[in-house]
Amino acid sequence: MIDDLPIRKIIHVDMDAFYASVEQLDNPDLKGKPLAVGGGGKRGVVSAASYEARVFGVKSAMAGHLAAKLCPELIFVPPRFERYAEISKQIKSIFYEYTNLVEPLSLDEAYLDVTENKKGNPSASLLASEIRARILNEIGLTASAGISINKFIAKVASDFNKPNGQKTVNPEEVIAFLESLEIRKFYGVGKVTAEKMYQNGIFTGLDLKQKSLEYLVENFGKSGQYYYNIVRGIQHSPVKPNRIRKSLAAERTFSENLSSEIFMLEKLKHIADEVSRRLTKSKVAGKTITLKIKYSDFTIQTRSKTLPYYISDTSIILETAKDLLYQEKLKNSVRLLGISLSNLNTETTKKIARKSVSVQLKFEF
Repeated sequence: MIDDLPIRKIIHVDMDAFYASVEQLDNPDLKGKPLAVGGGGKRGVVSAASYEARVFGVKSAMAGHLAAKLCPELIFVPPRFERYAEISKQIKSIFYEYTNLVEPLSLDEAYLDVTENKKGNPSASLLASEIRARILNEIGLTASAGISINKFIAKVASDFNKPNGQKTVNPEEVIAFLESLEIRKFYGVGKVTAEKMYQNGIFTGLDLKQKSLEYLVENFGKSGQYYYNIVRGIQHSPVKPNRIRKSLAAERTFSENLSSEIFMLEKLKHIADEVSRRLTKSKVAGKTITLKIKYSDFTIQTRSKTLPYYISDTSIILETAKDLLYQEKLKNSVRLLGISLSNLNTETTKKIARKSVSVQLKFEF
């Protein structure tokens, strides 16, 4: 056995270039063309890029002016998050026809536990194919999927045959799959960690597996245990259908850098209004207000204050944010301001009744 726990059947569904694909769906004239969702001006940032744009090296979080240089024919469209949320809701309604164990990660991806499912189909691979076909036929968008015994492997696998494909890593294939995997493809290993692993002679899953737990903890701290487990196919995290919201935020990037707190007060008012609106919509309130400041040199500073009571009112959020703004002198001109509320009055625990199913290592997947 890979682990002492029963083997689960997990599907990770990831929509292909979701924001850009929605724009191409709603405007057929954009189909087949290099497209970026976001701003192309001096201060613009790419939120998402179509696959036609990615060929030129355009990718999310890239500065708009750089994206335009890489792809002179790039078409920029402003984001429409309400529309993306609307489509996301339609996609999730399809998921729930197969299982109640759905854990959304964002608008465009989710985990599904189909160990026991509403269709009575023992094959997670066939279920993933059916779900993807329904998303295409009913909504008009393509999705990719990864299927395996836990969330980590399913997420890694979903990237293998993008776009519009899927990959199954069967239980008996897990160890070989992980050993052959390039370390930079391990979910949770970012650029900085990958570089550190390279310096330690770790280039593949097999290299990682040959390092002792003590070595990994000594070199990578608390993450060492995580790396030790995942390369052995061990991950206990279940699909959590009722993820508890931990914070709620809004932020704004300015067209010109601001150098005085006085010029920021009106901006803070709009941000506080948006946070309050989102709190009201979500029917929550919070105690901890955090002000996020991104300077012109892209360094980020946060300042927080915890109140003795829950709030959602704009005026209190704004006054607290102002206090935090004036708490200390600004280090530089400011590019972005954001306000978030955490320590929310949501339920701290939600118990989900699940049956424990004993299965053998080899079974229809």
